[in-house]
Amino acid sequence: MAILELGLLLAKTGQAEELAGLIKFTRPFLGNVSKAKAAKIVRALVDLFLDMEAKTGKEVELCEECIGWAKKEKRTFLRQALEARLISLHFNTGNYESALYLGASLLKELKKLDDKQLLVEVQLLESQVYHALSNVPKARAALTSARTTANAIYCPPKLQAGLDLQSGILHAADEKDFKTAFSYFYEAFEGYDSIENSKAVTPLKYMLLSKIMLNIADEVNSIVSGKLALKYAGPQVDAMKSIAKASKDRSLADFQKTLAAYNSELVEDPIVKAHLDSLYDNLLEQNLCRIIEPFSRVQVKHIANLIKLPLDRVEKKLSQMILDKKFHGILNQGSGVLIVFDEPVVDKTYDAALETIQSMGKVVDSLYNKAKKLT
Repeated sequence: MAILELGLLLAKTGQAEELAGLIKFTRPFLGNVSKAKAAKIVRALVDLFLDMEAKTGKEVELCEECIGWAKKEKRTFLRQALEARLISLHFNTGNYESALYLGASLLKELKKLDDKQLLVEVQLLESQVYHALSNVPKARAALTSARTTANAIYCPPKLQAGLDLQSGILHAADEKDFKTAFSYFYEAFEGYDSIENSKAVTPLKYMLLSKIMLNIADEVNSIVSGKLALKYAGPQVDAMKSIAKASKDRSLADFQKTLAAYNSELVEDPIVKAHLDSLYDNLLEQNLCRIIEPFSRVQVKHIANLIKLPLDRVEKKLSQMILDKKFHGILNQGSGVLIVFDEPVVDKTYDAALETIQSMGKVVDSLYNKAKKLT
């Protein structure tokens, strides 16, 4: 149809404002075609507009207008599909409360109907919103529901890739199981790549992050130079390569430079940022342990100069490490000195005594059973 062809052309040429105008101008004409065809046209045009991710600021307003039109025309299935897209928009703009409220009412409707594909989409979105709110148990429960529903139907590659991506994110966030997370990210990457979707770069970035968190940063270059990953070369991949190099060299300075240089790719991605904060803490601890190793008494100011970090930050981290028993020592804040103690010798007498008692108990039980058989 000419309207859809024009919509595709506007989307390809990046004319978001004109495409939004087209969606509004076609409404009077839609009354002259069948309900099914009208719904197909509206949904296709709205999907084209939202998939552009042009950030015009009119996305939510336009989506709400189309939902209002669908309610007025009593197009239930179209309204539900558009409400699912609106939940996605609320999630992307950080309006989590509205996303959960709309998602709860839509899920009730969808469970009564037989549109399982849309049900999976909404359950996946619910999982993403709960994860963004740091409610991992509810995010995992919503994802389990989505996967259970998806097993009963044919899942399009894009939706299946979304499920795999969310599974990987939750495995990395909840259990710190980066090995399993990497497998899910790879499945998601292949899924998006098979339909040539630009979102494929996101699971690729998370694959590289998993390798870095597993302390096998050497494998990052081999993944990046692979046949599938080569076409996604760009700032996202470069950022992870730079982090991998800093992690391998245990260089805090390079790590900080990379975060500053690739702010939008690393710091603005909440999933990457959360894990990089953990990685930075580990690097800082390793560097501090290496610096204080030769000393029994050292000024905190001297440690701060060696590691090139602010004094108060180093002092706070050393206090935390002492409390976590990463090393044995005390901080004399009056004189600004760290006193490091030798590793205490563990007395194994108690453990050995317990082991002997347990072994004696087994021997007594065995003798008792033999004596019982004789009588």
